[in-house]
Amino acid sequence: MSDHRDVTLVLRRLVRASPARVFEAWTRPDELARWWGPSGVECVGAEVDLRVGGGYRLGNKLPDGQVLWIVGTFELIEAPHKLVYSWRLEPGPDTRERVTVQFEPRAEGTEVVVVHERIASAPLRDQHEQGWHGCLDGLARLLGE
Repeated sequence: MSDHRDVTLVLRRLVRASPARVFEAWTRPDELARWWGPSGVECVGAEVDLRVGGGYRLGNKLPDGQVLWIVGTFELIEAPHKLVYSWRLEPGPDTRERVTVQFEPRAEGTEVVVVHERIASAPLRDQHEQGWHGCLDGLARLLGE
């Protein structure tokens, strides 16, 4: 049994576009707003200050009308191959979750690898997993799956 404060989620998704194009879709606010969000959730705001120490904010409007903001700070940027950033919800507890996204070139496009770590519990990990699947579906749709 792993430490309950250290649950990690790993997802992989093939996207039919170059790493540079996928990286752009992941880091430009106008692009993020078009694909971000779990199924049934609308992205109502995207702000990105793409530099180490810079922040981001993503607004998720839930089906009931409530808006949750995902906020964090970029820890590592290796365009167009890798992003590492902190992750927490506003309003919500002050957590220190971390997301690493890798954009790996493949013959058919780019394999996006999301590693979401420091998750507080298995049920929360399962929620994140559902959310990430919806996000990655939206990304694949935008980039022409």
